[in-house]
Amino acid sequence: MTGPDGSTGPAHRVRPARPEDLPGFLALAAEVEHWFGPMVAEPGFHRAVEKSVARGNATVAEDDRGLLGGLLFGPAQDGPHHLHWLVVAERARGTGEGRALVEDALRRHVRAPATVEVVTFGPDHPGAVTSGARVFYERLGFTPAEPAGPGPEGGSRQVYRLRLD
Repeated sequence: MTGPDGSTGPAHRVRPARPEDLPGFLALAAEVEHWFGPMVAEPGFHRAVEKSVARGNATVAEDDRGLLGGLLFGPAQDGPHHLHWLVVAERARGTGEGRALVEDALRRHVRAPATVEVVTFGPDHPGAVTSGARVFYERLGFTPAEPAGPGPEGGSRQVYRLRLD
């Protein structure tokens, strides 16, 4: 896949997130607040990132210029695993960074048989097409499932589910 800069494939390092990555997570969040609602100024978002980092459930992709993407994962307790948050920097979209983050999380946190769920835009949400999220998850093998509650900005949401056997 050719990226916006003409490169092919991801040119990154994927690694577990560290506490000092919080500013990078906030910069990523700032790029998508128009789709998801406020995060950067929300103490709850800061706590969620910090808690995920402390538990080893946060992952980042980076290059020499900074974070290319971030992911917060929720291992299964008594049900499915949850991909809670995934954002790829605008400069790195379409280069394989999102796929690399999801594949890393699945490799590190999931043992088959298992189910992984993510809540993304509903089909009528303006971000559904613009962000490419629904197509992205479908390309990874997730399938649309039931509707979910609306997002903080009021837009529709839908569960996508991946079954690993």
